[in-house]
Amino acid sequence: MGRSAAFLYGIVVYVIFLITFLYAIGFVGNIVVPKSIDSGTPGPITMSIVINLALLSVFALQHSVMARPAFKRVWTKIIPEAAERSTYILMTCLALILIFLFWQPIPNLIWNFGNSVAGVTLSMLFWGGWFVVLSSTFMIDHLDLFGLKQVFAHLKKRQAVHPNFIKAGLYRLVRHPIMTGFLIAFWAAPSMSAGHLLFACVTTGYIVIAVLHLEEKDLIASIGEDYLTYRKEVPAFVPGFGRGR
Repeated sequence: MGRSAAFLYGIVVYVIFLITFLYAIGFVGNIVVPKSIDSGTPGPITMSIVINLALLSVFALQHSVMARPAFKRVWTKIIPEAAERSTYILMTCLALILIFLFWQPIPNLIWNFGNSVAGVTLSMLFWGGWFVVLSSTFMIDHLDLFGLKQVFAHLKKRQAVHPNFIKAGLYRLVRHPIMTGFLIAFWAAPSMSAGHLLFACVTTGYIVIAVLHLEEKDLIASIGEDYLTYRKEVPAFVPGFGRGR
């Protein structure tokens, strides 16, 4: 892959990410998009659960395995190192697209607050959660996180400089504000179906396990004592709750 091709590849992947991110908001919130978490013809509940769990498992495996340093060392022998992050983002988007396409609705209502005060509050939290997700990426290094810095540096024949460990913005309150935003967005539903509840429960379990038992192990190995101190001082997901975990 030439330098110009790698740069173009990174730009295309970033556009795919933006489209996928916007579609994810509509998918979870049942807004505008043609196929959402509650749309479609319901099938047998047991089969729907099996299919949905399989889809979420594909995403979890892709997202976790490709993020591990050992996988990256092998993977970058096949693809240019500058394109590694963009490829990870692309594979994540494809895994999400599979969920969007094949998710099976389970419409049984768990709760429905409609346009009540509770419903409006949950709607505001839903949008707030997505805002936290996106804004948190800029509090570290948005361009690095989504592979643009790497392919641009490669184009200019430079080595990409990755951000140092910093505690800025929401990262002073929680260690993983991006995941906090996702959790808020997934659970803040004015109308919660059984299918949405399944999605929220499984993704919450995955986030907790992947972040606390996989990602943080890599961060400790990479950053060292500074991250251990940070972990003791700042909770993982909820401000003021769970320091040291």
